Amino acid sequence: MTLPLEGIRILDLSRLLPGPFASKLLADFGAEVIKVEDPIQGDYVRWRTPHFIKGENKQSALFVALNRNKKSIILNLKDPRGQEIFYKLAETADVIFETFRPGVVNKLKIDYQTIKKINPQIIYCSLTGFGQNGPYRDLPGHDVNYLGVAGIASLTGEPELPKLMGVQVADIGGGGLNAALAILMAIIARNKTGKGQYVDVAMLDGAMTWLVYAFPSYSALKDLPVRGDGRLSGGRPGYGIYKTKDGKFIAVGALEQKFWKNLCTTINHDDLIEAHRPTGKLKDEIKEIFKETFLTKTRDEWFEISKKADICISPVYEINEVMDDPQVKAREMILDFEDSRVGTIKYLGMPFKLSDTPGTIRMQSPGYGEHTGEILRSLNYSDEQIQDLLKEGVISPNPIEKKGE
Repeated sequence: MTLPLEGIRILDLSRLLPGPFASKLLADFGAEVIKVEDPIQGDYVRWRTPHFIKGENKQSALFVALNRNKKSIILNLKDPRGQEIFYKLAETADVIFETFRPGVVNKLKIDYQTIKKINPQIIYCSLTGFGQNGPYRDLPGHDVNYLGVAGIASLTGEPELPKLMGVQVADIGGGGLNAALAILMAIIARNKTGKGQYVDVAMLDGAMTWLVYAFPSYSALKDLPVRGDGRLSGGRPGYGIYKTKDGKFIAVGALEQKFWKNLCTTINHDDLIEAHRPTGKLKDEIKEIFKETFLTKTRDEWFEISKKADICISPVYEINEVMDDPQVKAREMILDFEDSRVGTIKYLGMPFKLSDTPGTIRMQSPGYGEHTGEILRSLNYSDEQIQDLLKEGVISPNPIEKKGE
């Protein structure tokens, strides 16, 4: 089976979470992704706990999840000989993807202006926190920082305190997904123009696009949203999380009038049907009614009732429960894969299904520099040259102690 990105070679200099998430998406659909790792510790996530363990073998669970279907080469890019190897690889590549702070690739002499002289068709994507320009471009940051500057953190939580979400919205949704999409757009553009281009992706920018609901409202009304009191943030009785009889939780999403009516009828409160958008004291009173009502049955009982009554109610699962859900199984969102080092592991599946060219898991995550020799031989380096490069530390690991975190 031919995969959609088969024949696309990506040199992946990214590390940690956002970049590897993006390149994993592309690798799953056929791109040849070569992780270019430094000789000191490579991608830091390699050493992060927890691990899959079998006998003396152990693999970082997060690294395994983010780096399936990829190859790995060790290159000392501070050494001119390492740079030369990178240049030769760049001649064969379609995409270079990096997540360093702005300016680092210039110091390493592998920046876009340098590479496009070698390969004018190269697509060079830089994913950073704040982008390549502006007063914050050189600042360090993580997901929480980008959510703060984007205004998203101010919308999440209770009125007295913003709260962190349990997933990395700016890293993955703002950064990784947009980087993968931008790379694909640049590939399509190159197919039309014959030219490569530079792609600048900032996690701040991507996170701000998630304000697509909140920002237009503010732009029109000039009213600041009240945290925890918005239509979709817990302000309405019919849209929120409620505790059930068994100490678990359900998610209620009775936004539209028809779902609100069905909900009110199901809980024997037809008197509330006309109070679809309550305010003030009435809103608080209805919330209390709902709290008391949902405590009368278990989570799963409410879910079964909702299916028959056509109400937007769903269980709030713990992660272990997600894996056993029949819908998740039907969508093949949990996949078993046999890793030669640690046995059968579970992967998250493909987020979209292509009927003729679906994504596949073909390779386990690479060992540190596992494909160095193979890749160098493809560039016509002899075994003797490879041995010399190993001895001189250009392509060999010189690891520091890995303590994980």
